[in-house]
Amino acid sequence: MITIGTWNLENLFRPGGDASADVEAAYEAKLKALAETITELAPEVLAVQEVGGPEALADLVDRLAGTWHTALADPDGRGIRVGILSHLPLSDVEQVVDFPEGLRPIQVGDTDTTMSKMGRPALRVRVETNGHTLDVISCHLKSKLLSFPGGRFNPKDEDERTRFAVYALNRRSAEAAAVRAYATNLLAGDGQHRAVIVAGDLNDEPEAATTQLLHGPSGSEIGTDAFDRPDRGDGQRLWNLAPLIPEDQRFSRIYRGRGELIDHLLVSHVLVKVVQTVTTGEIEIPSITDQPSERRNQAGSDHRPMVAVFNLV
Repeated sequence: MITIGTWNLENLFRPGGDASADVEAAYEAKLKALAETITELAPEVLAVQEVGGPEALADLVDRLAGTWHTALADPDGRGIRVGILSHLPLSDVEQVVDFPEGLRPIQVGDTDTTMSKMGRPALRVRVETNGHTLDVISCHLKSKLLSFPGGRFNPKDEDERTRFAVYALNRRSAEAAAVRAYATNLLAGDGQHRAVIVAGDLNDEPEAATTQLLHGPSGSEIGTDAFDRPDRGDGQRLWNLAPLIPEDQRFSRIYRGRGELIDHLLVSHVLVKVVQTVTTGEIEIPSITDQPSERRNQAGSDHRPMVAVFNLV
């Protein structure tokens, strides 16, 4: 058995050097809450998002029992990055940055600025367990919570809101395409034997087009009549494990009082056939709004983790 999960840790930053005692205490409370949840879920490999730097991740590891191996991608413009925590040694660590060949640079604002790379690089690591090799990709796609010029979270008018929603959607789609192209290369048409996992905060729900893009060839989704029928697409597909989460747990964030499942685990054919359980951990999380600053110095995370157990023998 191996347990693999993903969790957005929500702005895991060390306090600044001049931080007050209250801020230091809040940081310690956050680390304690995160460590308690990780310990309870007991993953062998955990993809993480919104890590402020290696020092903050080291602080979290210091509060966990046992030996942990870590890797982090480069930060985005806000200084946050994705990473991996693992009881198993890591190898072949590589960032996923470039948009796939043929995809032109995308507009990301009202200026001429364009993007041809992921705003937050994804990260691939390789682990070995029980004679099996697993490639795990941690990713964090462009947020649905819009930001506007000057650091604003409120638009000047409806026209600006609409434009920036389109920019964000285009970026999220291109980033999903980048991760999908990388996963396709790892699978090499042999997902029946190659274990690949895309894990992370996709910032969209299971039926969203950006999430669906990661599936690869259509068909054989969990819960459909075609799931148990092999076909030529199985070697390239990724299966979203969302339908296997108990219905009352099927959310990873609460936005304005409504549960949303925006954190996902997608796995190749060899893994979808041996998944045992999938959970979001049953931890309490707050409802959020479009103002991220409201959560500053709060303990824990505003996301639930998503964790799956696989019977790899």
